[in-house]
Amino acid sequence: MKKRYDIPDIIIEIILGLLALVCFFPFYQTVIQSFGETAGMQTKIQLIPHTFNLSAYKYLISEGKAVRGLFVSLFVTCTGTFVNMFCTSAGAYALSKKQLPGRNFILNAIIFTMYFSGGLIPLFLTIQKLGLQNNLFVMILPVAVNTFYLILMKNYFGAIPASMEESAKMDGANDITILFRIILPISLPILAAIALFYAVDRWNEWWFGMLFLNDTKLYPLQLVLREAITNISMLFNNSSVGAEIASKTQEIYPDSIKSAIIVISAVPIMIVYPSLQKYFSKGIMMGSIKG
Repeated sequence: MKKRYDIPDIIIEIILGLLALVCFFPFYQTVIQSFGETAGMQTKIQLIPHTFNLSAYKYLISEGKAVRGLFVSLFVTCTGTFVNMFCTSAGAYALSKKQLPGRNFILNAIIFTMYFSGGLIPLFLTIQKLGLQNNLFVMILPVAVNTFYLILMKNYFGAIPASMEESAKMDGANDITILFRIILPISLPILAAIALFYAVDRWNEWWFGMLFLNDTKLYPLQLVLREAITNISMLFNNSSVGAEIASKTQEIYPDSIKSAIIVISAVPIMIVYPSLQKYFSKGIMMGSIKG
């Protein structure tokens, strides 16, 4: 049977459609601007692109920073998400056990870090002592566990019936076997939701890179984007640099380059998100209300 629509449903769908259009339009404008070849395009609203010029993308590829930053961001995202999920799932499984010695103290100490931190100077000294300065893992290891995500996963694991683990232990399974062969396979919704959160966090990482990376070859894409937005207009105003860029590309403008970098930085995570979206609501709801 076909679904019957009444007036309130139609009004709600129209409103939601308009809101979706409002959210999508800025990115659509950025894509159009990345193909533009006239200066000052940011002041004009275009529904249909008047030109299709790949000069900005060709410049970014030939210049190399954006491509190198893309591979750095991919490495940080993939490796960082794996480290995040391993540490978070292991910690959440341990904290979900009420018989864990000192469980309340450990949990309260972890929650304490959500509200208070040592500050920037102790963080810098700690990173320096650990030898992570000017190292890609400085964007992975210091943020290996997010307290909020840990609590969500702990609540989800705590809602799993204890009888499943008891039967597994009767068959000779230890805690590690139970975690990886029983608990994780039946916790796909919360794992997918938290993995999506971590992947977005690692993909957008630039703060630790700006603080602790001195080698520009190690800059992630987001830090390259930040530098481009703040510095590229100044570079184009420099006569010698502007002449060098003009010799490489025929029609290219700062706004087109900035828009092209934004598109490059947004597309990969936009591709990943739809594949995990179906687990998002279920995983977060069950992790937030149970436990």
